[in-house]
Amino acid sequence: MSLTVPGSVENDHRHDHRHDQRPRRSRRRLLWLAIGTLGVAGVLALRAFTGGLDSVGVPNVPQDLLTLATSIIIESLPFVVLGIVLSIVVQTWLPDDLLMRYLPHAPVLRRAAISLFGIALPVCECGNVPLARGLILKGFSVPEAMTFLLAAPIINPITIITTYQAFGFDDGILVGRILGGLAIANIVGWLFSLHPQPNALLTDRFAAQCAAGSDHHRQTRSEKSLDIFMRESSVLMPAIFIGSLIAGAIQVAVPRDVLVSLGSNPLWSILAMMLLAFIISVCSSVDAFFILPFASTFMPGSIVTFLVFGPIIDIKMLAIMRTTFTARVLVQLSLVVALMSAFIGLVINFVA
Repeated sequence: MSLTVPGSVENDHRHDHRHDQRPRRSRRRLLWLAIGTLGVAGVLALRAFTGGLDSVGVPNVPQDLLTLATSIIIESLPFVVLGIVLSIVVQTWLPDDLLMRYLPHAPVLRRAAISLFGIALPVCECGNVPLARGLILKGFSVPEAMTFLLAAPIINPITIITTYQAFGFDDGILVGRILGGLAIANIVGWLFSLHPQPNALLTDRFAAQCAAGSDHHRQTRSEKSLDIFMRESSVLMPAIFIGSLIAGAIQVAVPRDVLVSLGSNPLWSILAMMLLAFIISVCSSVDAFFILPFASTFMPGSIVTFLVFGPIIDIKMLAIMRTTFTARVLVQLSLVVALMSAFIGLVINFVA
């Protein structure tokens, strides 16, 4: 009869096999981190190099593409880094039950409270993705983290202030944006809470990461913080690089005057603003100033639709959210958010 003891060959083999996998994962993280970092740096460097070449025949279209992609990167990158830092704080440095301690037990009230977290965490939509990932790893359910993810960029204090500075309380744009964003976030959270297996909403890679989260308890806080930074950066940097290029390419291809010509129609103006928000992929903290010149052409409801739909669904956000949620979930999410945003815009158009 043989006994398996803690120091046995069998256990040592399993222990070694588990640790043999870590270098391969680390090399893959470093590879993707290098791709994303070099890609972002390449876009910025290429834009800086071509900026002074207007007089030597560099085509306008590539320059416009680089300019638009660069603007998206410059707007989103600081918030992504801030989101990663906050995610590290949430996962590593806060007590495990601090965020959950005072939350209501009723699911609807619990999600409503979570949708207000963005007031205390002033990060735009880009940085909220790693923060939402950190909440899931901390023990929040997927629908709860999704509720936070959708509401946070809209009730961000910076977003509220800039929207007020741009529009004041005229035509209910500010109030419509805040209430509409909270309504969409909570309804979407409720819809996905009905899923029988919420973890199936996640990509296989992130679901496996959540399942293996307990392994980090062997690490010191500093080691875990570095590991989270490397992991999140290796996932999000390539998404920023690819998403900015796609958004820039579509902006170059779609004439903006076509969208402006639709601004006076209650329905078509809403659809045009949704398309514009999806293409432009501008940060929620500055999108009110971006859309302000359109306020004299487009109806108030279409402006609210832009300000509600854009921070949740755009090319850049879909690229970043794809690191966490499956493609099917993103299609469903986009459809629900689009329908609700259009409904909010139509109501405001007919009431204002």
